[in-house]
Amino acid sequence: MLGKTAKSKAKAPPMKAKATAPVKAKAAAPIKAKGGSNAHAKKLELAKKYNLGKKEMLEMLSNIYTSRKVDDAEISMKKQSKAFFQISGAGHEGILTAAAMVLKPKYDWFLPYYRDRALCLGLGVTPYEMLCQANGNMGDTASYGRMMPAHWGNKPLNIVNKSSCTGTQFLQACGLAEAGIWFERLKKEHKVDVSKMDYHTDEIVYVSTGDGTIAQGEFWEGLTTACVNNLPVLFMVEDNGFAISTPTTVQYPEGSISKTLANFPGLKIFNTDGCCPIESFATMTEAAKYIRKTRKPALVHATVTRPYSHSLSDDHGMYRTKAELHEEGLRDVFNAFPKFLVEAGVITEKEREETLKKVTADVKAAMDKAINTEWPKLDTVLDHLYSDEHPITGSEFETAPNFSGKDDVPMAASINKVLRTEFAKNPMLRMWGEDVADFFEKERLNNPELKGKGGVFKLTANVQRESKDGQVFNSPLAEANVIGRAIGMAIRGIKPVVEIQFFDYIWTAYMQLKNEMATLRYRSGGDFKCPMVVRVPIGGYLKGGSIYHSQSGESLFTHVPGIRVAFPSNSADAAGLLRTAIKGDDPVMFLEHKHLYYQGYNRAADPGDEYMIPFGKARIAREGADATIVAWGALVQKSIEAAKKLEATTGKTVEVIDLRTLAPYDFEAIKKSITKTSRLMIAHEEHKTSGFAGEIAARVNEECFDLLDAPILRVGAMDVHCAYNPALEDVILPQVNHVEEVLEKLLNY
Repeated sequence: MLGKTAKSKAKAPPMKAKATAPVKAKAAAPIKAKGGSNAHAKKLELAKKYNLGKKEMLEMLSNIYTSRKVDDAEISMKKQSKAFFQISGAGHEGILTAAAMVLKPKYDWFLPYYRDRALCLGLGVTPYEMLCQANGNMGDTASYGRMMPAHWGNKPLNIVNKSSCTGTQFLQACGLAEAGIWFERLKKEHKVDVSKMDYHTDEIVYVSTGDGTIAQGEFWEGLTTACVNNLPVLFMVEDNGFAISTPTTVQYPEGSISKTLANFPGLKIFNTDGCCPIESFATMTEAAKYIRKTRKPALVHATVTRPYSHSLSDDHGMYRTKAELHEEGLRDVFNAFPKFLVEAGVITEKEREETLKKVTADVKAAMDKAINTEWPKLDTVLDHLYSDEHPITGSEFETAPNFSGKDDVPMAASINKVLRTEFAKNPMLRMWGEDVADFFEKERLNNPELKGKGGVFKLTANVQRESKDGQVFNSPLAEANVIGRAIGMAIRGIKPVVEIQFFDYIWTAYMQLKNEMATLRYRSGGDFKCPMVVRVPIGGYLKGGSIYHSQSGESLFTHVPGIRVAFPSNSADAAGLLRTAIKGDDPVMFLEHKHLYYQGYNRAADPGDEYMIPFGKARIAREGADATIVAWGALVQKSIEAAKKLEATTGKTVEVIDLRTLAPYDFEAIKKSITKTSRLMIAHEEHKTSGFAGEIAARVNEECFDLLDAPILRVGAMDVHCAYNPALEDVILPQVNHVEEVLEKLLNY
């Protein structure tokens, strides 16, 4: 861990040194130039201005050397087949070493990208821990053998575990920043005790990127969100000129992100030579000072080099000339900074050699130790996929209903009541999405002329009114924005209950859902988690919904490990499952069929404000002895109606199982039923090909084949997009008569 200077250390929390001891908070000894150029003298003056003495600059040099030598150690391990991937931070060490000296581990929050080795070393991650990640063993404190090298993470230092995705980090950084602001609002405005929450009133959220990733749309979404909401986010752009082989000039106007953003409202921009640790330290000091004081975002544009290829899978000699690479070597901080220190008389050549020698020996020892560290035990492969502390399938989430009133509460009202009551009780719940708030300005809440929006289906009506100011708000029209920010807030202990307005438009958020939300607990070995609820209206039968308001696709989420999926068919189940999702400790996709919101047949009495249903527990919607139908969502009622018709004409009875949740699903209930009936049909609204029915059928075939007297049959939508014309929709989506036809075939086999 790098020591802090007098100016940067003043507000730092107590830290345990892992590399070099923190320097004492006193003015650095002034250095006089003994030789070199006028440029050297200017750098020394800048060092003096920012309190950088010999000791601090030697620490900088040590961190730069260490970062490069760890890169080289990984390359060596790769050649020995002791590492299986390598991507370096070479050329970026100057700005990152400076950032580590200015920012505060355990205090600020960090979402670094894969080049940020020098930053993480400076914050306190050790070479041994990094080289253990390269080997994939249990010394890897970022992921415990689950993530490839350069995927940083360290819970005690507030370094959030990094995925391989490019661009997802920016919205998560906004969520991390919003969490700290919410904690302070709860304390000051609402007098809520937040003493157990880890936040500081002047904290900074650091998020970094290369020049290539800023072409991603989520960079712009994150930047806009930070500026609109005045979030204390430091956007670090490490510009080495290339995104693999694609030059910066084709990424954005004028080939310079700072020029492109020159007039971006609400954003302070700092430019620096990232190859010069002294200039970088000065820039980082000013940027951090600006953010801590104003609580607004800033962008640091640091020009750096990339002396090594993009990764060991790349050879930049194939697209960069020898002259270009030679020039790169001259600017490379690994060469240029020690050369300056010696020429300017800050250190002697002997001191430089001794520093490099010590670093080399330390890294070699770390590599030898890492190679001999044990690998994860094979029986841990499923650990940390879901919450073990609060399993969503357990008895903790099983409470009896306390019904009151008439059996006339529609599913929409039932969901709305759960949201209103839970938000009124728990200030750590937050909700946002497109149009979910009653009003975009709280002043309108008491305007008698206005009723408020509360969602396009009115599912969130009055939740804003009945919760604390700031708990419920509208998001931009951007699905990835909704989910990315939720992940950031969930990491810090807030429970997001967010809405995607229509399932048909969830796909821009799929990267955040599948690669980020679903994997965080697992890829960090349980160190981080993001329990959250994503409410999504889904399905067709709308008469005019057409292609883009009628989609089903639940199997695209049941296919993803780490996500829980609920799909209730009735009012009471919706209430019980939603409350479980809110109180649970896992990320949940809560799928709400639009057609079922206001139907008469699925209504129930109010089950009370404590009712919960464990996930993975099916409901027998209709008992029978001659065949079993497994269904969910809109197909539950259609299956019941088809079963009634067949019973009336044949006398045979059909058992209908409502799965209620699909991940996990109640396989034992299915097995128990077919033990009795010996015949199985699975009915869902999703397309038949590759729908979730196929998964259930395959498992029954594998585990229960001897129980069956007939083939497993399926009912699903036609493999075509849903049409606007009502008559075409009736043919495309499964109707009662479709279920009846297949059921008759099953019974007559």
